[in-house]
Formats: sequence, C-alpha cells, structure tokens
Amino acid sequence: MRENILFVTYHDENCGEGLSYAIDLAKIMNKGITILLVYKDNLMKRFEDVMISITFAEAGEHETANRIYSGSDVRTDSSDGKINVLARKCQKSGVDVRVQTAAKDIVSSVKDFLRKKTSIDMVLLSPSVTNNGNITAKELQKLVKTASRPIVTMARQAMMPAE
Repeated sequence: MRENILFVTYHDENCGEGLSYAIDLAKIMNKGITILLVYKDNLMKRFEDVMISITFAEAGEHETANRIYSGSDVRTDSSDGKINVLARKCQKSGVDVRVQTAAKDIVSSVKDFLRKKTSIDMVLLSPSVTNNGNITAKELQKLVKTASRPIVTMARQAMMPAE
C-alpha cells in the first residue's frame, strides 16, 4: 500500500488553505494525500440543535422548535461540495487522494485516525488549524508526543505592505 501524507484542516471557509503546498510535497515525495476534514465543535452543536428542533416540531411543539432552530446559527453549505473541490484539485495535479471526516478536536481526531490507518507517513497541519489559536502549544505538543509520525505545521504568509 502506498504511503500518504495526512493533510489536516478544519471544515470551514479556509479548508483548502495550504492544500497546494501539500500537493507539491506529495508530488516530490511520490506519495498520496489523505485529507482529514475536522468539524469544529460549534458545527456539531448546530447540527444537534437542528435535530432537536426537528424532534420538537414532529411532536407538535412548533414554538419551541422555532426558538431552538433560530438560536442555532445554521448554514446550508454543503460538505460534499467542499470535499469534491479538494479532491478534484488533488486529482488534477496527479496526486492520489482520499478524504475522511472527523467531529472531534484536532488532537483526538488525528490520534484516532493514525491508530486506524498505518499508511500515513507524515501529518501536515493546515494554516486554518495552526493560526488564530485554533490549536494551543500544549495541544500541539501532545499531538507530537502521541502521533509517532512527523508533524508539520504551516502558517499563513504575512502580507508585506506595498512601498
């Protein structure tokens, strides 16, 4: 089985950030990419709120259902659309790709994934994971200790002001 690079990113508006670097790295190393899309806790909370409001609506409690539903910031974006865009970008570049999803914190998601998949050679954390305090230094250190594979972090390039 061919070894892969695990590209870890959040399922949000910046989910493709850093993918170009991951693709270039995979080409150079002659590897495939496994993309792990991690759903943030608030997305799962919103999903739970929607399911609860549906339950109340089915029971005839429409006012309660509306209150719960309106209180949860529900988006209608399609996860399939994002997955397809990421997969197509890899395939156009000639890199084998697999996409997995997880609904835990980053450390638990990566740790659980690596426990199941032995074909991962290295873990690449996207800028959406490493920037803005999305992962703390303590969590990153815990991940490095438990992953038993190299962990590579990426950061956004600072924009230089025009002179």
